[in-house]
Amino acid sequence: MAKNSKVIRMRRRRRKLDIGFLIFAVVFIYLAYSIYSYFSRDNIQFYEVVEGSIVNDKNYSGIILRQENVVSDDTTGYVNFLVREGKRAAKGASVYSLDETGDLGRFLSENASKTSISDEGMRSVKNQLSGFASSYTDSSFSTAYSEQYSLQGAVSEYMNQNELSSLQQALQDQGINYKQASTSEAGVVSYIIDGFEGTDAASLTKDSFDRSKYKRSTVKSGELTEAGTPIYKLITSEDWSIVFPLDDDAENAFDGKNTLTIKTSQSDIALTGNYSVIDGQDGAKYGKLDFDKYMIQFCSDRFVDFEVISDQSSGLKIPDTAVVQREFYTIPPDYLTNGGNGGDDDKGFNKQVYGEDGSTSVEFTPVDIYRQTNDYVYVEKTADGKIQEGDVLVKPNSDEKYTVGKTEPMEGAFNINKGYAVFRPIEKLTDNGEYMIVRKDTQNGLAVYDHIVLDASQVTDNQLIYQ
Repeated sequence: MAKNSKVIRMRRRRRKLDIGFLIFAVVFIYLAYSIYSYFSRDNIQFYEVVEGSIVNDKNYSGIILRQENVVSDDTTGYVNFLVREGKRAAKGASVYSLDETGDLGRFLSENASKTSISDEGMRSVKNQLSGFASSYTDSSFSTAYSEQYSLQGAVSEYMNQNELSSLQQALQDQGINYKQASTSEAGVVSYIIDGFEGTDAASLTKDSFDRSKYKRSTVKSGELTEAGTPIYKLITSEDWSIVFPLDDDAENAFDGKNTLTIKTSQSDIALTGNYSVIDGQDGAKYGKLDFDKYMIQFCSDRFVDFEVISDQSSGLKIPDTAVVQREFYTIPPDYLTNGGNGGDDDKGFNKQVYGEDGSTSVEFTPVDIYRQTNDYVYVEKTADGKIQEGDVLVKPNSDEKYTVGKTEPMEGAFNINKGYAVFRPIEKLTDNGEYMIVRKDTQNGLAVYDHIVLDASQVTDNQLIYQ
């Protein structure tokens, strides 16, 4: 059978380019690259500049020194106090009674039900207890027992004062003899004896501030005391001082100051005292604050914790990690001039240039001025800058010349508002170790709401930043 020669082969139909698929593929590749780039590059965080303030409060611990006279008794006997702790006594006022047999104490104890503490006395005891509770810390636990004795003494004083006046006839009928000791001068009475009485500031040493070695004693009302035992002390002046150790940072911070304002842990009152620096017995430096009021509020204390309140600085608040340092050429401002248009953005210097044939000429060279003071114009030192070390500048309308070379460091931060890192100078006002306050309206500086690099060590000048 013959083959059919009329069979015609059909041409294969070419596939047309699928535009939709191509677009999808391009978009997919772009997204994949963007995701890869995002996770592979350094994660640079930014910080938005805000207005703020910092108060640099410094905490210290000091010793209180006063004019204190310790009073002892030359007779062995039982003491009963008639004046409460911290009360001001006039000259000749009765402070305590003393009897050699103890009959007075027993009599007062047996007749305690016939007397009571006055409302004023009760309020004073409550205030003393409240004050101790508010200032107590675990580190001052050793003072709890002394405070207990002080409170017991206060209660006894109020009761004994009332009893002796109301039971005077009964005491005479029973033949109970006792003596009353009076003050030789006016002052504030305290029953806490610790060995620092009469101490001079210049005799202090580092060991004087070791609270673990500190001991104080109080004689309790009704207690037998031997002859010569200190009974109480009389604070005879409103003048008092706080002496505290000085480290190098504190000495530098307070240098040139005549007064300091402090707040103690015992009180919210701001105290301003005359400040001076003294040498201790061990040759170390100590700060000394002298006051002439509020002594009575601290008459029962020897150690005091306080903070020095410095002036509050306000401005732009930025983190310390955002700060970077750059070197700048310092050029006298007399050499600064304007270019052809005379605008502020056309400032520069007349620089001396050399031709191939050895000839010299002067040409205007515009530069970016980061800061200008009465003494200097600051131009950043860069490898490709228009002003380099050794360049000779000519003063306008003069033959005087200046050779570029002297530099100074300047702090700044990287501004990234335009998508790349630009150095902006700052003027630091204060720093607390985490944030600093910088001056507002600094020339070519930062402004509120600017975005800056949080960690300046992660970027370089003009680096593109993805926000």
